[in-house]
Amino acid sequence: MFPPSITLVTLGVTNLDRARAFYAALGWEAAAESQETVVFIQLAGQVLGLFPLDELAKDQGRPGAALGTGAATLARNLGSREEVDAAFALALSAGATALKRPEAVFWGGYSGYFADPDGHVWEVAHNPFWPLAKDGSLTLPSLGT
Repeated sequence: MFPPSITLVTLGVTNLDRARAFYAALGWEAAAESQETVVFIQLAGQVLGLFPLDELAKDQGRPGAALGTGAATLARNLGSREEVDAAFALALSAGATALKRPEAVFWGGYSGYFADPDGHVWEVAHNPFWPLAKDGSLTLPSLGT
């Protein structure tokens, strides 16, 4: 069986120190398990890894591969429009690039997009139809809590 969960998301980065500083500015601190060539950040029930692009390609068994960014979106749902605006502003102050400022969207929520310094796309959103747990985690309403 392949359990339906993600335990680790690894982002390939061009400058590990810059990536670590960006996520630290968001309040996401590197864990003690971090090493010289990889940074791990504990999230709610998951871990975010930061790994130099060339080392990530080697680890994948594809040395020399040109790894890209922006073809996937990482998202963080928040409890209100105000929280979305605050998170978006914090990301910009930490060095993110605004892609789409937060706004009301067609599906009845509120969201915006930014790119981290390596071009990884993040969405911050408020979905009034998806209640969040106290720790910020999300379970689809149809699956129960």
